[in-house]
Amino acid sequence: MSGRKSLLIAGVIAFGLAALPASAQSLRYANQGTLKSLDPYTFKESTTIAHHAHVYEGLTARDKDLKIIPALAESWETPEPTRWRFHLRKGVKFHNGEPFTADDVIFSADRVRATGSNFLSNVPPDAKFVKVDDYTVDVKLDAPNPILISQWDTWYIMSKKWCEDNNSVAPTPVSATTPSYAALHENGTGPFIIESHQPGVKTVFKPFAGWWKKPEHNLKEIVFTTISSDATRVAALLSGEVDIIEPVPVQDIGRVDSSPNAQVLKGPELRTIFLGMDESRDELLYSNVKGKNPFKDVRVREAFYKAVDVELIKTRVMRGLSTPSALMIAPELFSLSKEFTRPKYDPDAAKKLLTEAGYPDGFEVGMDCPNDRYVNDAAICQAVVGMLARIGVKVNLNAQPKAQYFAKVLKPGGYNTSFFLLGWTPSSMDSHNVLHDIMGCRDDAKDPTRGEANLGNYCNKEFDALTDKVLVETDTAKRNQLIKQAFEIGIKDYGYIPLHQQAVAWGVSKKVKIPLRADNEVMLFLATKSE
Repeated sequence: MSGRKSLLIAGVIAFGLAALPASAQSLRYANQGTLKSLDPYTFKESTTIAHHAHVYEGLTARDKDLKIIPALAESWETPEPTRWRFHLRKGVKFHNGEPFTADDVIFSADRVRATGSNFLSNVPPDAKFVKVDDYTVDVKLDAPNPILISQWDTWYIMSKKWCEDNNSVAPTPVSATTPSYAALHENGTGPFIIESHQPGVKTVFKPFAGWWKKPEHNLKEIVFTTISSDATRVAALLSGEVDIIEPVPVQDIGRVDSSPNAQVLKGPELRTIFLGMDESRDELLYSNVKGKNPFKDVRVREAFYKAVDVELIKTRVMRGLSTPSALMIAPELFSLSKEFTRPKYDPDAAKKLLTEAGYPDGFEVGMDCPNDRYVNDAAICQAVVGMLARIGVKVNLNAQPKAQYFAKVLKPGGYNTSFFLLGWTPSSMDSHNVLHDIMGCRDDAKDPTRGEANLGNYCNKEFDALTDKVLVETDTAKRNQLIKQAFEIGIKDYGYIPLHQQAVAWGVSKKVKIPLRADNEVMLFLATKSE
């Protein structure tokens, strides 16, 4: 046996994979990230959401083409512009055998909007849920909302009784140091139950025999493991120790595609990768500039924007597998995207802007970045560090695993960052989600969910007023013009630095068939595996 093969087998054993049978119905999936919590309101991140989708369900779902379809709600209608009526599916059971009813929907609507939830914006704060009977729920609104249900496929319904019985009425904050019962156990209505869960290490799923829907998969087991090392993850796929990996590092795509037993499923992703800055604190948490915040000056923000060479990131870091973006949303999701062009890379202009702003010699600033969440995330941040050094800005990079990163920078962690990299796929597949969640002013008294993921608190009241109009406008042409106006304001303010849309790249055994989704959610319950 070669030394290389010995190392591979030892690495696989370390991840608990070697003892698994090579059964056609046992599917083994590895990701660079972890599954820390089973509470479906803890962490708004697509890998975690996809895992939760194996055990939990929403009133709606999305098919492989991301079209909204019925799930726990069989149908719905709007008897009047400010009232929706949902007809719930009868005969659905939670995994512990309890029946699913309207009480669970109303409970979940309160829980998802409670302190500690990372899904506050999925259900609008003005939405009042009223039980008509055990299988009918009305939702009353203060104003029309044509996209009310656009995020409900990722708002998973929980059992009221189970949460109450297990002291899990409140959602588990992402920053929680002591896990709740709901963070370590599940009780959904979905196609799989969780047989065992080692947070951050390994999770084993088994089919739920009492699922209300006919399964599309032929699996007896799903085993998810974290393999943070790119080389080990690719080696495990090529050796057949795992069946699906995500992501495939861009430098290894050719090697996987040329292998006899695996291939890479590739396609454009709807996620936008971008840089953001703390624009609200009077003094940055991580900087040598004291007594003021450089990012409050639009000239500094513009300088950072013009110092970042997105084409170089595309060619050198992403090896061509990215699409530079002028907007904070993928072009597939906004029809007027083609009317926007990105300001040119211009380090000389950036230096001049810094000098005008009072920083002729630049300054120091800390940067937060995940190293296991997005495609080549840490490498992108390293590239940005080098680019900003050319204009005199010293960036002190803090790249860490996503669990620590998100616990630090998200709302539960106090938005503890000065400069950061983040990726965002609008769960509604609509611009309003970006305008509201990412670019809206934080801590809006009228709308506490606005700016929930606005880590740097970019804030423009005129922008927010347009966002509010976008929400209630039902005429598509008028709505698109409002969205365009809002994005124009964001660009003029240099509120964010959009980089690119990354490519989806899943490594898949040739024995496995699974639909590639543009939201990069690996829905394993749609997979089939042959001998």
